[in-house]
Amino acid sequence: MNEKPETLKTEVQSEVIQNLVYVIRGKQVMLDSDLACLYHVETKRLNEAVKRNITRFPERFRFQLTKEEYDNLKSQIATSNIENGYGGRRKLPYAFTEQGIAMLSSVLRSDIAIQVNIRIMDTFVEMRKYMSHTSLILEKVNQMEIRQFTDQQKNEQRFEQVFNYIANHQKNNQKLFFDGQIFDAFYLLTEIIKQAKEEIVLLDGYVDVGTLNILAKKRKDVKVCIYTFPNTKLTVQDTAKFNMQYPALEVKYTKAFHDRFLMLDRCIAYHIGASVKDAGKKCFGIMQIEDTGVINDVLARAELTSRAKFS
Repeated sequence: MNEKPETLKTEVQSEVIQNLVYVIRGKQVMLDSDLACLYHVETKRLNEAVKRNITRFPERFRFQLTKEEYDNLKSQIATSNIENGYGGRRKLPYAFTEQGIAMLSSVLRSDIAIQVNIRIMDTFVEMRKYMSHTSLILEKVNQMEIRQFTDQQKNEQRFEQVFNYIANHQKNNQKLFFDGQIFDAFYLLTEIIKQAKEEIVLLDGYVDVGTLNILAKKRKDVKVCIYTFPNTKLTVQDTAKFNMQYPALEVKYTKAFHDRFLMLDRCIAYHIGASVKDAGKKCFGIMQIEDTGVINDVLARAELTSRAKFS
């Protein structure tokens, strides 16, 4: 503000003016001290000129800040002309609305006031355009958020319907897997294995390390007993290694069974159409056995026909 008046009127930038515009009582205003700096006059002289023409400045054009408004404004602004305005600051500042600022040019009657006022009016127009554009963007964003929230609610309702259906309908006890569905078969078998709380019994003529990999998904401390053919590929070393990590496994030999059975806790049983190690490689099915009498008969037959064992 130490520049000559001739250069001042052309050097006042929109960004400078925008930083001097505050929102008080819901209106965009500028303070008397900031306007005095822009007009290159003392704050006291600016207000004196207004008082001499007070009828031109109704309260909607110019109003004095309350102490609370003044303190609140000071707390929000780190560097400002509020206290150190051109000409000093002793009283509560006056705020000028856009209409009041437009009226100032006719009161001050200087070329600087006229030129600066034009720049201020242009800035207010720019700010209104920006705010209008921003408001439109915010409205669109708000509409998108509302639409997204609505879609989310619909999706949650759909999921809830699916979950309710699953909860209210009995689980299908028969599963069919086609060739190539190795992962799906492996996942189902491991989920079945995890259901056992105390004991797992597997009757499968062809077992190997792949079978043990599935049985390893069992709960801790659940015992495992495998009935298999004497010529099984499973070795003593394989069993010992399994027992070191997932105790306890016992392997018994029998030739009495052609089909495969998986039994949990002597009360849940499944008939499996393929060896566990080959699950998913070819088309096969898994069916739960409902009759507990059958389960007991199968277990009794397995124990009766088994001869040699190692653990």
